[in-house]
Amino acid sequence: MNPLDLIERYYDKNTKVYRILINHSRCVADKALALAKSHPEMNFDLAFIEEAAMLHDIGMIFCDAPEIGCFGTHHYVCHGFLGAELLRKEGFPRHARVCERHTGTGITRQMIKEKKMPLPYRDFLPVSLEEQIICFADKFFSKTNPDIEKDYFTILKSLSKHGDETVSRFKDWYELFLGQNEP
Repeated sequence: MNPLDLIERYYDKNTKVYRILINHSRCVADKALALAKSHPEMNFDLAFIEEAAMLHDIGMIFCDAPEIGCFGTHHYVCHGFLGAELLRKEGFPRHARVCERHTGTGITRQMIKEKKMPLPYRDFLPVSLEEQIICFADKFFSKTNPDIEKDYFTILKSLSKHGDETVSRFKDWYELFLGQNEP
């Protein structure tokens, strides 16, 4: 499968949102692949990581985020869930799970309830190592400055708004994928 072919079915190549999606996704894919290659003992599916990382934000086109060129009708927190629906319709259920589970360090049913998020009431947490490494890599890059990799402490500060569990998952991944507690 070629993720760019799929993206170009839904995104006009001549738009700001297309450029943002491709730049951001390429950065995430490159970081996830580099991390995965540094852990041959984990037997990562590298082809899947590249495809899924390139597609993890495909649902943002359906959301209202004009600052990145998205003029849809849904709240941005829905982009993962909506992207998953799109990828399931296209016949890629495994890739869909990455879409719906990559936001933050995953979204729990409790978070949905407490924050009254417009999502189905269930857990959206990364399960497989591939899902986790893509979610982890995604935290290092924003869509507005995709070429600047965020540092550990900037990421922790951002994640802390979403609770200790979110921060704890990121720290666990940092240790798992980078082999250290913190920089």
